[in-house]
Amino acid sequence: LSIEESKMKTAVLAALLGSAAAFAPSPSSRATTSLAVSELELGVTEPLGVFDPLGWLETEPESFERRRAVERKHGRIAMAAVVGTIVHNNHIVFDGYISPSNNLKFSDIPTGIDGIFSVPTAGLAQIIAFLGFVEIAWLPATQYDGDYGVGYFGSDILDPEEKARKLNVELNNGRAAMMGIIGNMVAEKLTGQTMYEQWSDLHFNPFNDDQGFF
Repeated sequence: LSIEESKMKTAVLAALLGSAAAFAPSPSSRATTSLAVSELELGVTEPLGVFDPLGWLETEPESFERRRAVERKHGRIAMAAVVGTIVHNNHIVFDGYISPSNNLKFSDIPTGIDGIFSVPTAGLAQIIAFLGFVEIAWLPATQYDGDYGVGYFGSDILDPEEKARKLNVELNNGRAAMMGIIGNMVAEKLTGQTMYEQWSDLHFNPFNDDQGFF
């Protein structure tokens, strides 16, 4: 295998390990969360309201809590990914070396999705190990309510209405971020440009590639 193929397989393995917890058996003893807010009411916002085209709320109600937990977790990851993309696209990086033995600096890592292939295999292994620790021990995926005791900027929200509003904001922003980061990765591959470069060139339509606005 070439180095590029090896890194591609490592990246795929990381994605698989990160999503493995989503397929773990779900505890059946918990029907409500500790948030003092009805999970069934969260995310039910206009204009769609209750969006359940496959009717799973009726046919598989026991799976709702796990699916909501997966949605919340993936939304949080996507929001972090969007912020990280914006930061890295603007060349805001750590000083120093990501791999002194390879004489590779953080600033040498390309911005955008292709940057993952420039990270040494040992670095990818450290990322996978850290994410595994977070998933299993620190912020366990089996804790379906998603409330890890860190509060909202360090303080808990005691008003149920205010908590419900902020949880709705989190869910909706997470949904938008999941669409946003997928769209960004697809656009990068279609245009060959990062988000920053697309905005700089006013290049928003990858399907008519005269490299213009449309």
